Amino acid sequence: MNGITIALSKGRIFEETLPLLAAAGIVPLEDPETSRKLIIETNRADVRVVIVRATDAPTYVQYGAADIGVVGKDVLLEHGGDGLYQPLDLKIAKCRMMVAVPAGLDYANAVRQGARLKVATKYISIAREHFAAKGVHVDLIKLYGSMELAPLAGLADAIVDLVSTGSTLKANNLVAVEHIMDISSRLIVNQAALKLKRETLAPILDAITRVVEA
Repeated sequence: MNGITIALSKGRIFEETLPLLAAAGIVPLEDPETSRKLIIETNRADVRVVIVRATDAPTYVQYGAADIGVVGKDVLLEHGGDGLYQPLDLKIAKCRMMVAVPAGLDYANAVRQGARLKVATKYISIAREHFAAKGVHVDLIKLYGSMELAPLAGLADAIVDLVSTGSTLKANNLVAVEHIMDISSRLIVNQAALKLKRETLAPILDAITRVVEA
């Protein structure tokens, strides 16, 4: 296909990308929340959207199955940005990467004593780097969902996870004790597509850039 394929994940990223695409004159013809289709046509015959898991978006763009995509900085850091051009922080889907522990735990003391903490997370690379920089010894336990359960069930002393409102932490009697980094979504572009499809891609990228910078 000579047209442009855009990789998006369902939910917040899809919703918050819609106004940016609209500025570039691109309107998906279906909502992935109600449609079962994984390839969604748009009002432009030469542009389509593929619906992928958030963690798979960089892979689709890296290997050229999609020309551009929108992906959280958290996913990019875990994936590594090889073969990807990242021209733009879209400033959407904002949240924070935090360390959280059960409400009664004296985290500062636990860290200072040189104890070996068990930390559950989906973000192994980010967590490893964070604790290594602090000189804290940790055993990292990879989980794919419901991080909050790990300390409650005795699997881990702490978690590293994305926090937007903090209500899930609160509901599970956990508190955020350390801010690792702010997260937002990035535009990523396949490097070959940037050269081969420049005529079609450039106006789309320019339109999105103008909206974000405005």
